[in-house]
Amino acid sequence: MTEKIAHVSPPQRNDLIIGRLLLDSGKITTQDAEQILRAQKQNGLRFGEAAIKLGLVKEEDIQVALAKQFDYPYLTAGEGNLSSELVAAYEPLTPQVEAIRALRTQLLLRWFREGRKSLAVVATAPGEGCSYLSANLAVVFSQLGERTLLIDGNLRAPRQHHIFNLGNRAGLSEILAGRASIEAISRIPQLRELSVLTAGATPPNPTELLGRDKLAQLLQSLSGQYDVILIDTPPSSQCGDAQNIASIAGGALLAVRKGHSRLREIETLKASLNGANAPVAGAVINQF
Repeated sequence: MTEKIAHVSPPQRNDLIIGRLLLDSGKITTQDAEQILRAQKQNGLRFGEAAIKLGLVKEEDIQVALAKQFDYPYLTAGEGNLSSELVAAYEPLTPQVEAIRALRTQLLLRWFREGRKSLAVVATAPGEGCSYLSANLAVVFSQLGERTLLIDGNLRAPRQHHIFNLGNRAGLSEILAGRASIEAISRIPQLRELSVLTAGATPPNPTELLGRDKLAQLLQSLSGQYDVILIDTPPSSQCGDAQNIASIAGGALLAVRKGHSRLREIETLKASLNGANAPVAGAVINQF
């Protein structure tokens, strides 16, 4: 009588990569890895499934490792000390972020594909999600591998330096005033293709600083270094900066908050943008 020998398949290459990534990040030890490999062989599981079943890692740890494996920047809660508003970085698998990625696709097909590089994100009033949308849209563009620059063009009440945990000593206002160079732009190390130019010090003359020549020259000089340039703007109800920036950028994306934005103000903003030769690329309704 011939004894049957059970043949166990060796770990697949993807499993080994996941294991190495978990080891490198300190999520498991070498002893843990050996235990996981034994459980994997005995139960016919993937490496990550075996690790979770043994209680050695969490599902979130596996998602982070997979993101690194497929070169998709993804952060765990608290990593990088960035704001929790950056759902595209911290919660990329949610329907909310899927909607932002769908917006990215539409903009790539309908706006940036025609040689355009810049787009202003505008809103009618505070609290409509302009900075939130700008930041998360910049993140998803960078995750796609697009060299992305986010500029905080709100020289009156800037927020991007808070969202990305950056200092605000030198930024857009200093560059436009001739007191700083593009060296003021900060790379976001956790999100490889993303850079942010903060607003800088609040100037007494934001409207003059955002004059057509100075900002236009800056955007022109940066267009060769970036694939996508998004500009966060102050609410149009408070000043005319948003319309001016959108005109220089060449177009605008309108942020609208459900149950908050007023239709009459939206129509007024759209008309003023058209009058400023700043076509509206689209409108986004925020629900948060």
